[in-house]
Order: sequence, then structure tokens, then C-alpha cells
Amino acid sequence: MVASIAVDSASDIAAPAKAAPISSADRIGALDFVRGWALFGILLMNLAGFGLSHSYDNPVNNGGATGANLWAWIVIQVGFEGTQRGLFSVLFGAGIVLLTRKLEASIPAEASDIYARRNLWLIAFGLFNAWILIWQGDILFVYGVTALFAYGFRKLAPRWLIGVGLASMLLIGALNLKDANEALGAYSEATAAQKIEKSGGKLSEEQSAAISGWKERQEEFTPPRKVIDEDIAAHRSGWYGTQQAIAPVITYLESTYLYRNFGDAFGMMLIGMALFKLGVLTLARPIRLYVAMVLLGYGIGLSVNISEVRWIVSHDFSLISYMESAITYDVGRIAMMTGHLGTLLLLYRSGLFPWLRRAFSAVGQMALTNYLTHSLVCAIIFTGFGLFGALERHQLYYVWAAIVIPQLILSPIWLRYYRFGPVEWLWRSLTYWKRPVFRKAAAA
Repeated sequence: MVASIAVDSASDIAAPAKAAPISSADRIGALDFVRGWALFGILLMNLAGFGLSHSYDNPVNNGGATGANLWAWIVIQVGFEGTQRGLFSVLFGAGIVLLTRKLEASIPAEASDIYARRNLWLIAFGLFNAWILIWQGDILFVYGVTALFAYGFRKLAPRWLIGVGLASMLLIGALNLKDANEALGAYSEATAAQKIEKSGGKLSEEQSAAISGWKERQEEFTPPRKVIDEDIAAHRSGWYGTQQAIAPVITYLESTYLYRNFGDAFGMMLIGMALFKLGVLTLARPIRLYVAMVLLGYGIGLSVNISEVRWIVSHDFSLISYMESAITYDVGRIAMMTGHLGTLLLLYRSGLFPWLRRAFSAVGQMALTNYLTHSLVCAIIFTGFGLFGALERHQLYYVWAAIVIPQLILSPIWLRYYRFGPVEWLWRSLTYWKRPVFRKAAAA
């Protein structure tokens, strides 16, 4: 999942007719750096979807939920769940301001066309990622669609962007709370009906429906072993079998899920626009602001997330425990995202570990290429080599390291010789209908 791939530097979005080489000073290094870290964070989240069956939320289904596997699940849930898509959306919003400012200053007559074409191609990349690279968790499609709507808000003052963004997020939070309350109500009705049934009483149609409805919810959350085995077999059968298995999920995510959760990405994008305009993302604010982001973000986020995880584990990963913890889910994940953002910006600002800064910045500069590479490599490993459903949860993170380390090494090397990642170059060519100079030596 990558939203921040659309965050460009000013020189990246210059009119391609000039095709001037990019100097390191032209890029906003903090954005590249955060984007690189977030890219690997999203892979950390996605691996459960790439390699396990029905186990993104519920570890009991596949991959193990004890020992090292349990701790792997706990670390991800406490530290990363929901935070990475928040970071990507914020960075995407910053990218909208960067892109449109440059376009409107240099070629105002074509600015809206280029912006629309750019995001329509992003949607196309998302379709390719989902249907051809067989990754059901693609986020490019969602961000491409959402960005088309966010365009009309780009010139609002920061306070209005924050206000509208927060209102959008609160709406989604309210909908999530409504869903959780409905699920809790369904559980109460089913439990009451089961007590009547056990005592020998006669059930009404409504009571019978309550029992069957809750049973369907439980089987969707914890499918029978036969369903999981069939899903694993489909993923191991090759590209076509995997595509057929995930097609309903992709269709749902690119339609109903998108409509229902549109306000999540949209709200975060607007907040990202505001943070960029206020200088937060470019390190123009006092250091005390970033320290406050870390302390408050982690103080609230860790407290909420640890409480949720303890509740779920103590109730043996039951569906009802997830529904109860969903009430505070958005509070915890937004707070943790704020803490992560503050930490990464402080780390970049400190100037420590320059080699690490360069490596992660290079990864962030090639985020679209690296993101699609994640899908390709995981398709080869889990479908091509038949490892889907075969690894324990904690073993997935060996795969994570095997992807991350080469990208940290190869991305800086690539950018010594080329101005863009290969997919970034293709994206710009399609956006402007003109090929920008690719090799740095050729540009010189």
C-alpha cells in the first residue's frame, strides 16, 4: 500500500519539455525520508495479506497465534496497524500542494489537465497492481480516485483544510462506531436467543435470524478450516487460481469499501496539505512542536493500542472482543501515526546517521517502483513458489528483511545514474505525453 508515491519535489514536476536533471537540493529531503520509512512500514502490514489466508486481523486462522507468532501480531497491532496508510495519505496531500503550485506557476492553462491525467494513470497502475500483480490490498486505485476530489480543496487556508479534514475523519469514526454498536447489538440479540433455545423455548423468526446472522459474522471472521484450505490451495495453484480467489475481494475494495471509507484517505490528504502549508512537513516549525507530536502521539497511542490488544488476547481473539476494541481504534491509530511522523521528522532534522538518511530517501524517491516491486516479489514467493499459507506469522518478516535490505542498497545506486525510478519515469511520460530525460549522464 503506497499513497506517498505521488509526493514529488518541485523539480520532479517541472515542465518536462525542459527535462532538466534533478539536483539533490531541489528535493524536499524530509518528505523522501518519511516516505521511504513508510513504504517499508506498509510492507510490514501487507505481508499477512500476501502470505497468509484470512489472517490480516485474526491470527488464529493461519500462521499461528502463540509464542513468536503472537508477539509478531502484538508488535504490528500496537505499533503499526492503521498508521501507515495515515502517513501515506498525509504525504499524498503534501504532494498535491507541491504539484499544483508548480504547475499553476509554470503552465497554468494545462495544470488541471496534467493533474487529472496524472491521477487517472495512478488509478491504472492500481488496477494493474490488483488484477495483474494479484495484490488484493492495492491502495493506488483508492488514492488516485480520492486525489481527483481533493484537488478542489488545494487552495484553502490551513485552518479550513484541518477543519474539513478532521470533520471527514470524524464522520468515518462515527460510521465505525455505528458498525461496532450494531455488531454488539447483534451479539446481544443472538446470545439472548441462544439462551431461550437452550432452555427449550420456541424461537421467533427474528430470534432465529439473530442466531444465524451472528453465526455468519463469526464464520466470516473465523472461517471453517475447509474454507481456509481451499483458499490456500487456490493461491498455490498459480496466477489464474489466485486471481479468481481474490477477485471478489478486489471488487469489494474498489467499490463498496472505497465509498464507505472515502473520508479516511480524503481527510488525511487535506490534513497533509495543511501540514505542508504550515511548514510542519518541511521542518520549518520549532523543534518543540515535533517533540510534542512524539510525546502526545505515543502517550495516547500506546495506551489505547496496548489496552485493545490485551482485551483481544484475553478474550481468545473472539469476534466480539474485536468489535469492542473497534470503539477506540481510530483514536489509537491516529495518535500513533502522529508519534511516528514526529519521530521521523526529528530523526531527519537531527542529521544523525547520514548513510541511513540517504538510503531511505532514495527508497522514498523511488516509492512507486519499490511498491510495485513488493507485489511482484511477493507474488513470486507466495504464489509462484507455493509458500502461501506455509509460513508462520513471524517467519513472514524474514521475507520483509529479504525485500527491504536489497532496496535500501539498490535504490541509492540506481539514483546515481538515473533521475527517476523506472516506473516513475513511465508515469511522468504518460502524464505529460513526453519522455523526460532518464539518465543523469545524458541530461548533463
